[in-house]
Amino acid sequence: MDQTELDVVSLEQDVRPFGMKDKIGYMLGNIGNDFTFQLASTYLMIFLTNVYGISPAFVGTLFLGARLLDAFTDIGMGVIVDQSQPTKDGRFLPWVKRMALPVSLASLMMYNIFITDWSMGAKMTYAAITYVIWGSITYTGINIPYGSMAAVISSKAADRAALSTFRTLGSLLAGLLVGVLVPIVIYTKDVSGNRVVNGNNFFIAAVAFSIIAFICYMLFAKLSVERVSLPVQEKQKLNLKDDLKDLIKDRAFIAVILNALLILVAQLSAGTLNQYLFLVYFKNTALLPLINLISLVGMAAMVPFVGKITKRFGKKEGGYRGLYIASAIYFGLFLIRPSNPWIFAIGVLFAGIAVSYYVMVSYAYITDVSDNFQIHTGKRKDGTIYSVYSFVRKLGQALAGGIGGWALAFIGYNQTALLQTASVESNIFLISVGIPAVCYLLGAIVLNFLFPLNKKKIEENERIIQNMEH
Repeated sequence: MDQTELDVVSLEQDVRPFGMKDKIGYMLGNIGNDFTFQLASTYLMIFLTNVYGISPAFVGTLFLGARLLDAFTDIGMGVIVDQSQPTKDGRFLPWVKRMALPVSLASLMMYNIFITDWSMGAKMTYAAITYVIWGSITYTGINIPYGSMAAVISSKAADRAALSTFRTLGSLLAGLLVGVLVPIVIYTKDVSGNRVVNGNNFFIAAVAFSIIAFICYMLFAKLSVERVSLPVQEKQKLNLKDDLKDLIKDRAFIAVILNALLILVAQLSAGTLNQYLFLVYFKNTALLPLINLISLVGMAAMVPFVGKITKRFGKKEGGYRGLYIASAIYFGLFLIRPSNPWIFAIGVLFAGIAVSYYVMVSYAYITDVSDNFQIHTGKRKDGTIYSVYSFVRKLGQALAGGIGGWALAFIGYNQTALLQTASVESNIFLISVGIPAVCYLLGAIVLNFLFPLNKKKIEENERIIQNMEH
């Protein structure tokens, strides 16, 4: 084993101590990420179906097909950043600066309303090309180095847990704006008084979020410091095949990516299908912003308790308990089938509270996996590990859209009709709550029984890593 692979060099004594600047900066970085990611994962399908007139089956297939490309681009980007020679700003931060503008522009181009009179084939081609440029190239180019930075901002598990919490706070803040403001902007009434999706307003919202995302990335770059670095005396030999073989054998890694896939499908399918749920089933899109706000408030209420729960129970132990509860709530909604949106809102509120601890610490799981991988293999591969994790997250996004699109097509949803049949209306509710119910349950089982990094094991790994640094 090469000794340069085994050691981690701590640079913390040479820079300012880890503190609030790092937390705020990391939060802003994820706000930048989620202004484009959440906009796409929640609203791109309804934009493509209701503004471009593209069938939901095609959109679902596009989302999934593009993610197959990510198997190459995500892992490739992980290898690139792992092999990059550090600059004065570090190994990962320069990539964030390079990709901030391209990802912001690529996101904007997906919501181009100046092509609505093109032929259907041309619109489908345009949608596919712009989605791949955004998701498989530019978002990959910025998200992999951003996510990998958590391991080099600090080597301490408590600091990394704090970064995960602030990253989630960034996601919540982005979700607040995307979930509350966007429905107010994009849904308007036509001359007959029917609620419809307004393409022009959609484009204006996309412009605003792209500009704010770029500003957030620049602030993240300004506030962040890389403190931990691998030795750079000689460049590590690229052996991706062996690294992937080691990862496939790593139980903690397999568990965390399988769990992430299931939870992303649960969360994002609910967000996507809620657009159709309130448009078709409840016939009240005006309530969407309030429902989204209620869900986010429920999650934010958990923030003061994250550290206490982690200290007493552990990240794994607190996470799977919340997922079991969230699953039970969605199964309850499935059985009750409320016609009153406020009953649905109460269920969403308590499900949001239940799952919020898991969401707050979910990014810390991957840094725990990186530590565990290093201890067992002697190799520190933060970029490669996070790139696979990022690919799985985007696969979850695609599956959520794919499953949602295929389910809508299966139940007979007609994207050109102003009114749907009673059967379609009922089935939209069932798939909107049924998919999260099943996926939260499976995610809880994986975290409970397959993920090996419990509280005791993580504390043991932290001591080993700290001994490597000195």
